[in-house]
Amino acid sequence: MIRLQNLTLQRGPQRLLEDAELTLHAGHKAGLVGANGAGKSTLFALLLGELTPDSGDCLLPADWRIAHMRQEIDTLDRIAIDYVLDGDQRLREVQANLAQAEAAQDGAAQARWHAELDSADGYTADARARKMLAGLGFTNEQMDRPVADFSGGWRMRLNLAQALMCPSDLLLLDEPTNHLDLDAILWLEDFLKSYPGTMLLISHDRDFLDAVVDNIAHVEQRKITLYRGGYSAFERARAERLAQQQQAYEKQQAQRAHMESYIARFKAQATKARQAQSRIKALERMEELSAAHVDSPFNFVFREAVKLSSPLLDLSDARLGYGDKTILEKVKLQLVPGARIGLLGPNGAGKSTLIKNLAGELVPLAGRLARGENLSVGYFAQHQLDSLDSKASPLLHLQRLAPTEREQVLRDFLGGFDFRGARIDEPVLNFSGGEKARLALALIAWERPNLLLLDEPTNHLDLEMRLALTMALQEFSGAVLVVSHDRHLLKSTTDEFLLVADGKVQEFDGDLDDYARWLADYRLRNAPVSNTVINPDKTDKKAQRQAAAALRQQLAPHKREADKLESELGKVTEKLAQIETSLGDSGVYEAARKDELRELLADQAKLKVLEGQLEERWMEALEVLETLQAELEALS
Repeated sequence: MIRLQNLTLQRGPQRLLEDAELTLHAGHKAGLVGANGAGKSTLFALLLGELTPDSGDCLLPADWRIAHMRQEIDTLDRIAIDYVLDGDQRLREVQANLAQAEAAQDGAAQARWHAELDSADGYTADARARKMLAGLGFTNEQMDRPVADFSGGWRMRLNLAQALMCPSDLLLLDEPTNHLDLDAILWLEDFLKSYPGTMLLISHDRDFLDAVVDNIAHVEQRKITLYRGGYSAFERARAERLAQQQQAYEKQQAQRAHMESYIARFKAQATKARQAQSRIKALERMEELSAAHVDSPFNFVFREAVKLSSPLLDLSDARLGYGDKTILEKVKLQLVPGARIGLLGPNGAGKSTLIKNLAGELVPLAGRLARGENLSVGYFAQHQLDSLDSKASPLLHLQRLAPTEREQVLRDFLGGFDFRGARIDEPVLNFSGGEKARLALALIAWERPNLLLLDEPTNHLDLEMRLALTMALQEFSGAVLVVSHDRHLLKSTTDEFLLVADGKVQEFDGDLDDYARWLADYRLRNAPVSNTVINPDKTDKKAQRQAAAALRQQLAPHKREADKLESELGKVTEKLAQIETSLGDSGVYEAARKDELRELLADQAKLKVLEGQLEERWMEALEVLETLQAELEALS
């Protein structure tokens, strides 16, 4: 159990927490939310023992193993797979001791450390680490490359994998989805759902929080308030409290009117019934929950474009890629004012390539790209944050775009992005990633675009800014094409999806739940062929033992599942036999027993359906078992 009692935390002159209280029971998974600078990361440092309270107590069991996601990497020469395995310190200690015992030819010590290695699941560690890296988007080839070869975002994925590799009682994750695409986020969700320990998670992804946490710890006004349930439940509970205030109530009504207006427009434009229903439900949820954000510091719109063209942009029979490398072929895409398109597709399939061509950063290798006479593109991508002038302030950035505009107008506009007071005149040099992203969006919004191309616009943005961006996009009259791992943004601002996969761009007739299922199927279809070495003469005995142990570990749950299904199938078959015996009694067909007959026939129909389902699942389980057993026998 984690217990904070009368906790006060101060960093420099700023008091972050004052007499704060929090109790989190073992096994609970909590999302830690609050405004930027509220003290969330400082609280993590406290739990890790890097800080001590200014007053009060921070209590947690002394024997708890704590895993956390590092923010830096200092071993760049390490191979990626080895770097991830380093997360399991106990494993590395056992391996080192075993190596010493082998070098000393100490048979007794070797036996003891082999037992320890088995106890630490050491024989399966490499396979588990590779499976984890595959889930996070790494190819087999990348797993064996040095850490130095990877960009900053991919290094953060390695840090995440290292934290997950560490056996722990408490897992601390600070913005784990920031550098992940939707595919990796869906994998991470499944992984964290099965995590057996206590978890504290800082995240600005509301759908992710809803999927993996059962509590929300909200840091506000130097206190921590614990709410039961996920993020949506937290919003509702907080909205109820805020709605008691008159000012909050009035702003809430204005936001509801805005949402109703958008839903009406959305319903009129929607062309696909299935997708329309999904988006409308999402918007109705937003309408209900938006009151929780009445005190948001953000309030902005994308300024209306002076002129529009239709189409804004027309891409036909295009081949897209880099140099001699083709990524996408036969691409056809027309963007008109009012279009709301979300791009879906596996990591590396070509989503960013498509956006860069539309933005003019790349030129099609073949085909035709026609731009409307009045086209004005607002392009947001992560690399553009680095192109901001580090020595210039937010105000100076905007003044360069609008040299003739009154300064107060510019200050008011930047205030909607929460650049106020002294911050508006400070150089960008020391800004956080979130502040830079807000400034980049402010510059785009000022330029009156009629086409927005957004490549992961919510990276680094907190929950309040994400909501403000969502509402601004709903107001926007031009076309929007967006790539995002933020499912809430996609559900709330798009009304059609394009799937980028297998070198093609095509319409996706479904919602995000359908996409998750498509993605699971895609992964199965494209899973690498097992590279298990069949010939024992060509491998050493240690590797052979490891491979066999890994297969046995995989075999056990499948065997349990097959046995369970067989048992359930037997019970259903027995019940069916009893019903058939009853139906063989001629007396049951008499008029006086018609209700009994009807019930028997209904039960028989239900059980036959269940029997078919169980039989199918049992056969599938047996098929998997046979495959694994064949691989295991090949190693024997």
